[in-house]
Amino acid sequence: MEEGYQNRTAFIKGAKDIAKEVKRQASKKVGRSVDKVTDEYSKRSYSRFEEDDDDDYPQQGSQDGGYYRGDSQAANDEEGGHSDSTEGHDEDDEIYEGEYQGIPRAESGKGSLAGGPGSVSAGAQQLGDIGVSEAERRKDQEELAQQYETILQECGHGKFQWTLYFVLGLALMADGVEIFVVGFVLPSAEKDMCLSEPNKSMLGLIVYFGMMVGAFLWGAMADRIGRRQSLLICLSINSVFSFFSSFVQGYSTFLFCRLLSGVGIGGSIPIVFSYYSEFLSQEKRGEHLSWLCMFWMIGGIYASAMAWAIIPHYGWSFQMGSAYQFHSWRVFVLVCAFPAVAAIAALSAMPESPRFYLENGKHDEGWMILKQVHDTNMRAKGHPEKVFSVTTIKTVKQMDELSDIGTDTPVWQRYRLKIVSLSHQIRNNILACFSPEYKRTTFMLMAVWFTMSFSYYGLTVWFPDMIKYIQRQEYDSRTKTFTKERMDHATLNFTMENQVHRQGHFFNDKFLNLKMKSMVFEDSVFEECYFEDITSTHTFFRNCTFIASLFYNTDLFKYRFVDCKLLNSTFLHNKEGCILDFSDDFNNAYMIYFVNFLGTLAVLPGNIVSALLMDKIGRLRMLAGSSVISCISCFFLMFGNSESGMIALLCLFGGISIASWNALDVITVELYPSDKRCTAFGFLNALCKLAAVLGISIFQSFVGITKAVPIIFAAGALAAGSFLATKLPETRGQVLQ
Repeated sequence: MEEGYQNRTAFIKGAKDIAKEVKRQASKKVGRSVDKVTDEYSKRSYSRFEEDDDDDYPQQGSQDGGYYRGDSQAANDEEGGHSDSTEGHDEDDEIYEGEYQGIPRAESGKGSLAGGPGSVSAGAQQLGDIGVSEAERRKDQEELAQQYETILQECGHGKFQWTLYFVLGLALMADGVEIFVVGFVLPSAEKDMCLSEPNKSMLGLIVYFGMMVGAFLWGAMADRIGRRQSLLICLSINSVFSFFSSFVQGYSTFLFCRLLSGVGIGGSIPIVFSYYSEFLSQEKRGEHLSWLCMFWMIGGIYASAMAWAIIPHYGWSFQMGSAYQFHSWRVFVLVCAFPAVAAIAALSAMPESPRFYLENGKHDEGWMILKQVHDTNMRAKGHPEKVFSVTTIKTVKQMDELSDIGTDTPVWQRYRLKIVSLSHQIRNNILACFSPEYKRTTFMLMAVWFTMSFSYYGLTVWFPDMIKYIQRQEYDSRTKTFTKERMDHATLNFTMENQVHRQGHFFNDKFLNLKMKSMVFEDSVFEECYFEDITSTHTFFRNCTFIASLFYNTDLFKYRFVDCKLLNSTFLHNKEGCILDFSDDFNNAYMIYFVNFLGTLAVLPGNIVSALLMDKIGRLRMLAGSSVISCISCFFLMFGNSESGMIALLCLFGGISIASWNALDVITVELYPSDKRCTAFGFLNALCKLAAVLGISIFQSFVGITKAVPIIFAAGALAAGSFLATKLPETRGQVLQ
């Protein structure tokens, strides 16, 4: 009897379990039916407004591929298929967190959640089928690219894109400002910090080294942690160290701050263009990326105007003793950080790229941002009733190497593994740019980026140096020379400028409260002389002898005495730092600022032309044609023998070459898939900065020696770049990968 009772109990329990399962399945089918009715109602509601659609919001004729939630998705639901890609998924009632916000399910999802049952075996299977997973991921990316283009067509181009345009424009403007900062402050900073020629050269190039590292680093990071987050980090680094560099006093500290400032801003160009392109539809991409390039020009104009308005006005300066000095050029450095700060504030209100989210399996986040883009544009165009009809977006399976880390792992070990994993993923992304699929494209782009940067940066720095050389030649032509003069018991308390004294003899003379500018003493003897309160610029003593002389409160430091003999001579209370000469003639400084201002302003016509024609004649024609014309314009530099002539040629070259830069930016964005775009762009931009350093160093070495060599180098590089550009694939009319 005991055995029969147990059998009856087991039977009753089994029947109850069957009844529960039937009830659960019935509730599922009722829920799905309600979902189908709701979706059909939404589609009918949306169809009421489709008759009013204009060209910006074309009807979608095809509902294949899971773009709209229709019969195919319903059939998938009937088969029991579901997505675990949304946080909060519940096996029992098929409800997930996104449904409470009206977010539809993703078509394809992630694997098992971290630490969940079966996650270890799933990870082992993923490692075993790595080839299949990569193939599936690539197939999903291609399908996503097609769907994403259709979604952008429905979202339209309007208020949201223009708002993002100005926000990202501020970031690009900060990059343009950074290029000019050191060049503008160098004439003042070299006096303030007593810089020698090697130190001046290093200060001029250090920003390019920093930007080279920043482009490589932040471009790779943007493909892993997101465009918006990476851009915020790099702009913040630039702002902080730009602020510090305006206050630090020592040369080495200033150099370090400018280096880190360059590391910060270096990532802005790769991220900005990739970020903005992922909100632009196919027919708008080339034109509006070219319009975005104008902000780099605006940054140059801003820097030139601020330098012109601030640096020559020493009344804005203050100092605390002779140890701490805050001259007007430091105010200029501080003002140049404003675009980056403004970009940070504005970018905080903008969303992440939805394409980045979808490429990383985050369906809900990507869907919400695309809906925000759609609704913002519809309201701005007077169509608030238009409904965002997208219900399902293809998401790419996330390849997360850390998915199997349990929650019991120590925090420090998790961070260490995340850093190792991030480094590994970045390395894989870089290597992928040289995979058989992209190897030819990458090498071609490397050659084009290198040749264009080498010639452009080399010539643009060579132009101002040539103008300064012409000015210096004119100034030297007015130099007064005194030979074998003798001066005894004299007192000199006036300004001495642009003079050369050779084989002179000065006995018991007093140099009091004296300003020396461009003074040279050669083979002269100073016996029992007294120097007090001397302020000097470009003043040197060569092969001179000082006997029983006293120097009190002067800025005549050791580097000003070249091969000199100091016998029983004393230096008391030397000035700390190099005091700026307030009586300097600022015409030369104004000329340099004015030249750069005109050079950047001359880029405007080229920007406008390239923006209007980019989608009409194609990227390759624009790139190759502009490079050829720039190459031809180089030869006219032979005829620039005056300041006005050099300025005119600078404007001509800048106005022509900017079109090729715009085309190169656009084609670089479009040739790489979304998950490698920032990495590839950052690598190429880092190569660009390396070429800029080489070009500047080589071209500057020929200033005052010959014009032919720099011109031949620049023309040859541009010719090679234009030829290689024709070998690149045309991307006009293609869907963004």
